[in-house]
Amino acid sequence: MEISVEISKYPLADDYIPYIKDFIDRLNAVDGISVVTNTMSTQVFGDYDLVMDTLKTEIKRSWETFGRSIFVCKFIGRNLDPALNPHG
Repeated sequence: MEISVEISKYPLADDYIPYIKDFIDRLNAVDGISVVTNTMSTQVFGDYDLVMDTLKTEIKRSWETFGRSIFVCKFIGRNLDPALNPHG
């Protein structure tokens, strides 16, 4: 099963850019998932188990490394990667 997840991360820190960048960089390092970023959110696409296992690991690592932050996520049970679905 394929999945799409839209994630917005809100670090509770004044210097928040490195916290967000680190999280996105770690997602980009995972083979088998596609990551698309923009100024509002990060979208992750791929196999359900791989995406969910990756998010479980990386959200926990983010909290352990950088402290408090808020993650807002939206999930859909379909791969909506624009690279695979250029017309929606």
